[in-house]
Amino acid sequence: MTKNYTVKHGFSLFTDYDIHLFKEGMHFKLYEKLGSHVTEFDGKKGTLFSVWAPNADSVSVIGDFNFWNPDAHKLAPRWDSSGIWEGFIPEIEIDCLYKYAIKPKFSEKILEKADPFAFHFETPPKTASVVSHLDYKWDDTEWLNTREDLNGFESPISVYELHLGSWKRVVEEKGRFLNYKELAHEICEYVQDMGFTHVEFLPVMEHPFYGSWGYQCLGYFAPTSRYGSPQDFMYLVDYLHQNNIGVILDWVPSHFPVDEHGLGLFDGTHLFEHADPRKGFHPDWKSYIFNYGRNEVRSFLISSAMFWLDKYHIDSLRVDAVASLLYLDYSRNEGEWIPNEFGGRENNEAINLIRQFNKNAYENHKGILIIAEESTAWPMVSKPTEIGGLGFGMKWNMGWMNDTLSYFSTDSVYRKYHQNQLTFSLWYAFTENFMLPLSHDEVVHGKGSLISKMPGDDWQRFANLRALFGYMFGHPGKKLIFMGCEFGQRNEWDHNNSLDWHLTQYENHSGLQKWVKDLNSFYKNEPCLYEVDFSCNGFEWIDFADAKSSIISFIRKDKNSNSILVVCNFTPVTKENYPVGVTEEGIWKECLNSDSKKYGGSGCCNSKGMKSRNEPANGKELSIKLNIPPLGVMFLKPQTQ
Repeated sequence: MTKNYTVKHGFSLFTDYDIHLFKEGMHFKLYEKLGSHVTEFDGKKGTLFSVWAPNADSVSVIGDFNFWNPDAHKLAPRWDSSGIWEGFIPEIEIDCLYKYAIKPKFSEKILEKADPFAFHFETPPKTASVVSHLDYKWDDTEWLNTREDLNGFESPISVYELHLGSWKRVVEEKGRFLNYKELAHEICEYVQDMGFTHVEFLPVMEHPFYGSWGYQCLGYFAPTSRYGSPQDFMYLVDYLHQNNIGVILDWVPSHFPVDEHGLGLFDGTHLFEHADPRKGFHPDWKSYIFNYGRNEVRSFLISSAMFWLDKYHIDSLRVDAVASLLYLDYSRNEGEWIPNEFGGRENNEAINLIRQFNKNAYENHKGILIIAEESTAWPMVSKPTEIGGLGFGMKWNMGWMNDTLSYFSTDSVYRKYHQNQLTFSLWYAFTENFMLPLSHDEVVHGKGSLISKMPGDDWQRFANLRALFGYMFGHPGKKLIFMGCEFGQRNEWDHNNSLDWHLTQYENHSGLQKWVKDLNSFYKNEPCLYEVDFSCNGFEWIDFADAKSSIISFIRKDKNSNSILVVCNFTPVTKENYPVGVTEEGIWKECLNSDSKKYGGSGCCNSKGMKSRNEPANGKELSIKLNIPPLGVMFLKPQTQ
C-alpha cells in the first residue's frame, strides 16, 4: 500500500539537556529518544523517527508504506549540531517495516541502514527494522524486591548457561525453534527440577548470522525475532522470575559485524567504529571495534546495557571478551596496534567506559550483578571503581577452568605429576570475586564435548565427569555449567541441532544428571559451600600434598565456622582406611558421594558415621579413616551441625 502523507517536522523527544548529555557521553537512556516511537502529534497518531547521522547530506525513512522510496519521507536535521535527524510520519504504527536511507555528504551512494535503536527486527536473513513498542504488564515485583539477597555474594549461585535456539527443538515439526513462550515453560520446569538458581542466555540481541550465537549482534536494543516478539521475551523473563529463577544475559560491547545494513560506515563515515583498522577492526572476529573515545558511542553502549536492566528486568549482564576491551594489542602483532597517549597497551577509553557503565548500573538497579569474562591477570576486575577497580561484581575464573580441564584430560596414571594444576587456583582464589565456568567455549570448535575430554573407558569417563562437578561445587566460587554437560552430551555442541535429550534414558547419563541435581540441592542448603566464597576465611586445606595418590581434601566454612569436609580421589584406585585430618571432634557423616550406585558409581561409600580419633594426620590432632571411592568426591559433615 502507499499513503500520501508527508513528514512533519518540529516535534522531538529531545530536550536541550538530553542533547547535552548525549554529546558528553552521559545519556544512558537514549532508547527513549532515538529510534522509532509510536506517539501523537497535532492530534494524529503516527511514529516519530530519530537517528544520529552527523555526516549525512540527507536522511529519509523508507519502508513497506512507501515502497522503499528514499524521496518520499525525508527527515530534518536538528538545529543544534547534534547530528540527529528527526521527523514524524502520521499513520505509521506498530509492525510497519522500515530502514533509514542515508545519503553521505561525499558520496552519491544511498545507504540503507537498519535502525540502531529498533526494538524489533524482521526475522533474519531479512534485515528491516520493525516499528514496535515495549508495553507489557509485569508480574515479578516479588522477585525484584528480593533479588538483592538471591544475587548476593553470600548466596548460592548455580548458573545453567544455554543457547535458546539449540537447547531443545520440536523434532516433530522439522526441528523448528521453540518460541520464547514455549521456552519459558520448558526451561523453567527443567531448571527448577535440576536445582539451578539462574539461567544465562547466550546473546539474545538481534544478530544477522545465526552461527555467531549472538556474539555478532547489530540490534543492541532488540531481542532476536527468531523466537518471537519483545513482549514474548518479556514473558520468558517474567515467568522465570515468578518461579524464582534469575536471568543473566550475555552482552557484547567489544565488536559488531560488518553487514551493510548495520552500524559500520553508518553515515558514510566511521561513525560507531574507529577509522584506523589498528584500533577499529578485530583480526580474530573480522568485525568492527567501537570507538570508545567518542562520547555519542559511549552513550549508545551504556544505554544498551541499561536498556536490558530497565525494560527487560534482567538480573545480570555477563560482559563478553573484556580482555579485548582492555588491551590495545589484543590478538595483534607488533606494528598492528597503536599505543595509548602514554605509550602503553591499555585501552584507556574502553576502561573509562567500563567503569562508567558499572558504576551507573549498580547505582540505578538494586540487586543486579555485572560479570566479566576476562581472561588475563588484569588487577581488581571485580573491585569497586572507588578504589581503582573496574567495578564488576564478579569475574569468570578462566585460569581455574583451563587448569582443571587440562588436569582432568590427563590420564589418571600421570595425574600425580600435575597436582599443581588442581592446587594452583587456591593461590589466587580470593583476589577476585570468581565464578567457575564450564561454558559453551569449552565444547565447540573441535574441542569436543565435556564427557569426551575425560580419559579412560566409558565408566571412567562418567566417573571423571562426576568428580569434576563434585570438585567444582566444593571449590570456592559461584558455579556455571553449559547445557548438555549436566547429562553427558557426547557430541560437541552444534547450534543447528537440539541437545541429545534421548541420552538421558541411559543409566550413565541419567546418573550424571541426577548427580548434578543432588549437587545443586546440597549446595543450596549448605551455607558452608557458598556463604564465604570470596575470602580465605571460608576455606582451609587439609591435604594437597598427596600427589602420589592424586587425593586432595579441604574444609569449607560458613560465617559461623561450621564445616564441610571435601575429599577427592582422582584415580580409579579405591583407598581403604585412608586417614584424613579433621578440625572438629565427634562423628563425621558422609552426606554426598559421587560413587554412589544411583549415579552410576561402584558403590564405595562410608555408610556409617566415622568418629574422630586422637590420631594426628595432615597436621591436625584429630583424624578419621575413610574408604575413598575411585574417581570419586565425598562431602562430609560433623553430626553436631
